[in-house]
Amino acid sequence: MGEDQNTNVNTSGPIRVLLADDHTLFRQGLAGILASYEGIEVVAEVPNDAGALELGRELSPDVVIMEVQTPFERAIATLQAMRAFPHPPKVVIVTMFERPRYVRELTGAGASAYVLKSSSSEDLVAAVRAAVFDPEAKNVVVGMPLEMVQQSTDGVDGELSARELEILLLAARGLSNHQIAASVRIAEATVKRHLATVYKKMGVSSRTEASREALLRDWITIEEVTQSDPPSA
Repeated sequence: MGEDQNTNVNTSGPIRVLLADDHTLFRQGLAGILASYEGIEVVAEVPNDAGALELGRELSPDVVIMEVQTPFERAIATLQAMRAFPHPPKVVIVTMFERPRYVRELTGAGASAYVLKSSSSEDLVAAVRAAVFDPEAKNVVVGMPLEMVQQSTDGVDGELSARELEILLLAARGLSNHQIAASVRIAEATVKRHLATVYKKMGVSSRTEASREALLRDWITIEEVTQSDPPSA
């Protein structure tokens, strides 16, 4: 997961937490739950990753609890940006997505824990405390079946890279090779090479087959396909 970042660990006072979730009721409810636990202080709440970056840099919290927002690559970019802070926080992902790929890539990008929203408040608090006080407790996954967690760490045959999946998603949205190239800022020939690799890995021969198979494998969702533009920050 990269080198351990412990420069902002708070050992004398409460764990200072920043919440980032676009569902207001969930975020406010979670803030109330966390405040009821001794040793945890919610210092701010924001509705999106842009707010998490702004206040995370300003307030230097010990932990950022952040949901995964689509497109998925936004969460990766946010995590990478937080790791560059002078005092990088620990990040606990709270999400509805039961996806091994998300676990692997988000923890690889710097998340300390991956917690499903169906988990208990005790599980979340334990993940927060482990992120701060237990340097060995990296990549904690809460609420997913063991076999799915193993997929997230070991990988599976034929799994796509982050770039290949990004290109497949854009293709599933109906973008041409030229439009995909412009969107991700690579050469059109590179897009063609990526798609050829995708078809080979998936055992298909067309965009339509690849898109259908990716939906069946839960590598992409219909919500991601129909969301043509990234949400505003």
